[in-house]
Amino acid sequence: MSSGHAVQTALDATGASPLIEQAEWYAIRTRSRHEKMVADQLEKMGVENFLPLVKRSRQWSDRVKEVELPLFSGYTFVRVALSSPDRIRVLQTHGVAGFVGINSCGTPIPENQIDDIRTLLASDLPFEEQPFLRVGQRVRIRGGALDGVEGILSAQNDDRSLVISLEPIQRSLSVRIQGYTVEPV
Repeated sequence: MSSGHAVQTALDATGASPLIEQAEWYAIRTRSRHEKMVADQLEKMGVENFLPLVKRSRQWSDRVKEVELPLFSGYTFVRVALSSPDRIRVLQTHGVAGFVGINSCGTPIPENQIDDIRTLLASDLPFEEQPFLRVGQRVRIRGGALDGVEGILSAQNDDRSLVISLEPIQRSLSVRIQGYTVEPV
């Protein structure tokens, strides 16, 4: 018995493989303030896309107007199979800067995350954008008694803690930062 692996593919009646890459969601970067134009062009080309929009009040010198702005400035989402011609069509769309991911190849986004954004926007509940923070990341507290204190984020969710370390003496303190605004350093 050989140690090599044989790969078998089932062929349909036409002799083609029925195994076709499934379309997945990907984020694409857009040029500044081109998100709506890109989404409109993709829609006209028949490429499934999602541009989450939020209503914000904007003040002009003579009036206040409610406008729809992209939730994630500079990004929109497309659902394509990367091996399909749609990928090239997306990249050739005026205003598209590329797919988001390693070497601009595109990193799939789980469908449930796109659904979660749709659900949140449909709920009309108030929400605030937050910086993307990872456990182990260096962060700085903004506001309150700890304004300007930096440390390593040690936990998220209910027990959000900040570890403040004194590297020269290899000692650390941990403080709960629930209710504080934290930003990446």
